[in-house]
Amino acid sequence: MIRQTNTNLASSDVDAGYEVDLPIDGSDDASLQRARPIPRISIQAFCENNNMANVVQTASEDRRLSKAHVSVHMGGATAAVQHYQESPTPNLIVVESSLPRQQLLGELDRLAECCDPGTKVIVTGHVNDVILYRELLKRGVSEYLVAPITAPQLMESLSNLYNDPESDPVGHVYSFIGAKGGVGSSTICHNAAWTLSKALQSNVIIADLDLAFGTTGLDFNQDPVQGIAEALATPERLDEVLLDRLLTKCSEHLSIFAAPVVLDRDYEITPDGCDMVIDVARQNVPYVVVDLPHGWSPWTKRVLLQSDEVVITAAPDLANLRNAKNIVELLKQSRANDSPPQLIINMANMPKRPEIALKEFEDALGIKALAVIDFDPETFGQAANNGQMIEELNDRAKAAPVFRDLAMTLAHRKEVKVEKKSALAPLLEKLKLKR
Repeated sequence: MIRQTNTNLASSDVDAGYEVDLPIDGSDDASLQRARPIPRISIQAFCENNNMANVVQTASEDRRLSKAHVSVHMGGATAAVQHYQESPTPNLIVVESSLPRQQLLGELDRLAECCDPGTKVIVTGHVNDVILYRELLKRGVSEYLVAPITAPQLMESLSNLYNDPESDPVGHVYSFIGAKGGVGSSTICHNAAWTLSKALQSNVIIADLDLAFGTTGLDFNQDPVQGIAEALATPERLDEVLLDRLLTKCSEHLSIFAAPVVLDRDYEITPDGCDMVIDVARQNVPYVVVDLPHGWSPWTKRVLLQSDEVVITAAPDLANLRNAKNIVELLKQSRANDSPPQLIINMANMPKRPEIALKEFEDALGIKALAVIDFDPETFGQAANNGQMIEELNDRAKAAPVFRDLAMTLAHRKEVKVEKKSALAPLLEKLKLKR
């Protein structure tokens, strides 16, 4: 197959003691992992058959293309030439063609005469022809895909065109939300982010979007003067320099975008404003962890649906089950190409409290819980009062490995277990040799 896929990983993705847990083949799962968000561009596709049209339509509904304007036309290369003789060309044209080599090249030459400078072209063909591929490259075609292709493969190709492989990759966004207020979503979020920065030695930003009651500053024992509210007030002004000024550094690799936590001002947050702030953050660090408040608004929904991964924290009771089920169903409907959210059952096994059994909870949601964290008011209360993370307070606490597993799961990493050898191992080896 002529199609080439970039599977190179940034140097920050290969850390001592950890390995990347991603498929490296051409499967749909691998393509989805490599596909990154597409900027605000216009894409017009000219298809010959309904299968390709359905692929483009499916891709256009994915969150990675939510900012792009996509339209689908029938008629292939010939229709594209006719259309652009009278209309300006978009940022990207996707052309499907089953024409023989010379006829296809002739149509593309005619198309080139109509194209505006800067327009990119992707061609989907039905023959695995190296000579055709070389001729297409000579004519400036960005990529040649051999049909049949899938929506994830198309999204990966679009991502490769608009995300410079030579530059740092666009960071991942992880959103944490509680199924109900007070279930500990912020605590889970902060501990997972801290563990991620410490274990992978990669830069992480925590964005606290609970502007009135956020606890990020308290949990990390910080009292920032400025934070995320200033960025959201004028998101169009946010750049790398201003971002650095508004962030509060908590450790070598962890910074927080703290909430102001004052009630004498009104907070006007828009979905587009949130998009702009998170986009700037993700362009500067590999991981952005969003602490969402327990509330529902257009901007909360937008952030949740646009995230790379979602973590739902719930307590094992009926109200949490109902709310978690609503969130899971929304995500399944709107994020068909993404993996299900991660579920954390928190404050389980509380004395004298009737609880829904774990299996019943999982069966009702249709997803498995990544972890169950037992009710431990002493450890979590002490950590909160000290402004520490659980592993900082006590690395032997039952919850400490839970946060490490959560962080590694979100980052698609797995810990490489190093077999511990006994101090007597060298002596035993010598005895074996003598025998």
